[in-house]
Amino acid sequence: MTAAAAKDCGEHDEDNKELLRRIVIAIIGLLVVLAIVVFLVWAILHPAKPRFILQDVTIYAFNLTAPNFLTSNIQLTLSSRNPNDRIGIYYQKLDIFASYRNQQITLPTLLPRTYQGHLDVTIWSPFLYGNAVPVAPFLEEGLSQDLITGMVLLDIKIFGQLKWKVGSWISGRYQINAHCPAYISFGDRTKGIQVDSAMKYQLVQACSVDVSRD
Repeated sequence: MTAAAAKDCGEHDEDNKELLRRIVIAIIGLLVVLAIVVFLVWAILHPAKPRFILQDVTIYAFNLTAPNFLTSNIQLTLSSRNPNDRIGIYYQKLDIFASYRNQQITLPTLLPRTYQGHLDVTIWSPFLYGNAVPVAPFLEEGLSQDLITGMVLLDIKIFGQLKWKVGSWISGRYQINAHCPAYISFGDRTKGIQVDSAMKYQLVQACSVDVSRD
């Protein structure tokens, strides 16, 4: 190979390296611009948490038997509203259960996956079941007293995952936890509505909601 040919090959390699370097810089620059745009959109349209309301609770069974077993059959109506006018919500997974003084007393019920558009409202009516659930002895005493006085405070808990949607962009997963207090008046049946053998209690109780990065 002559000196002139070697020089031409070297210059050609340098040209290829320079072209490749420019392509890489252009791609990185494009990614940085896209990241900045997504961040600005996210900052401007920072989503508000969904709002959950416990509309009503229907008690089909709520029986405490010796020595400390609780059997319950509960249906409730729960609504969720997306308060954002430019951001949609994908509910990836939502489980719901009832608890008494922080002890879970029903099995979790899985709610259907749902997409909630801008300012949309979603309503669920799940059943919660607990068959002969052992209650801690100190809680059994408190629950027995509550039933005697006729007022029981249950906590309806919702937990799961959601994603935000802005245009065609979908965020990563976020955890959602909601707590809905349900004051059930067993002693005063005038505060409920008889539905066959069950009692339905209209509550319209706002729930506390927390959303955090998964």
